[in-house]
Amino acid sequence: MTHPPTFRSLLAVPASSPRFMEKAAQGPADSVFLDLEDAVIASLKPKARQDAINAINQLDWGTRGVAVRVNGFGTPWSCRDIIEIVEACPRLDYILLPKCESPEDMHAVDVMIRSAEAIAPRERQVGIMGLIETPRGVANVETIAQAGGRLRALVFGGGDYQLDLGSFQRAVGAPAADYVVLTDADARGARERHWNDLWHFATARIANACRAFGIMPIDGPFSGILDSEGLHAATKRASMLGFECKMAIHPSQIEIIHEVMTPSAAQITWANEVLEAMEAAAREGRGAVKDKNGEMIDLMHIKVAQKLIDRAKRLGNKV
Repeated sequence: MTHPPTFRSLLAVPASSPRFMEKAAQGPADSVFLDLEDAVIASLKPKARQDAINAINQLDWGTRGVAVRVNGFGTPWSCRDIIEIVEACPRLDYILLPKCESPEDMHAVDVMIRSAEAIAPRERQVGIMGLIETPRGVANVETIAQAGGRLRALVFGGGDYQLDLGSFQRAVGAPAADYVVLTDADARGARERHWNDLWHFATARIANACRAFGIMPIDGPFSGILDSEGLHAATKRASMLGFECKMAIHPSQIEIIHEVMTPSAAQITWANEVLEAMEAAAREGRGAVKDKNGEMIDLMHIKVAQKLIDRAKRLGNKV
């Protein structure tokens, strides 16, 4: 089985802008996708496809993951996007398919990639990322996550998802003031409003499906570019649900996303302390022991600690 990638950020870059693609190749994002879909008007899509091919082949992308979001099935450009880009770009890592709604979507992309690779052999195999951004996609996410083959990640697309739901939120990825519950009145007749998370159902289901079947869950965008506190909170929420990567729609969001999605110094210190404490406990024949804070730790904590350290190592951090 091919392991999923290790990314913290996935930056959206319009393929219609050579300048933005050049900046992305020099920027801090762990991975990028060049967007042929929502960021490009219909009349410019063929030109944007060629611009994306030129950018992938001519720019130095370093160790970043490089994907192209192609146009979706049912459009005049989708199949040609996939075949031409895979044939022309040996540096390409992933095809990002929008509006994935069934495992058959994954299989169709797989067939087209294999055909293109047969014509133009390459050293690195192209993987697939799927955007889950419709109610049907969420309803089928467990079967999509089991598609196997080249599927490496699923990405939540909150904008199209809320549109199909009929929710019509101005902000994507942020809470909504109307999605609240009202408490009963207290003795003075006052009632409190408690905010809920309108994205929770979809994101929790996507993260769980990805973890169940060994692919990477990537959280969707946060559209409030100037709201750094909101982005931080949204990324924290995603991290707690099991996401380890988040889409960014502007380079200014990368620093916050990386901060949240990277194991902190305090976490690494705790992990090393756990391993040391459990090694000492094992020498004494014990499978559980109190840590220095008086909390019980056992064999499960070894797994948690090792997972934190392994992720930090894959990200290049010193542990």
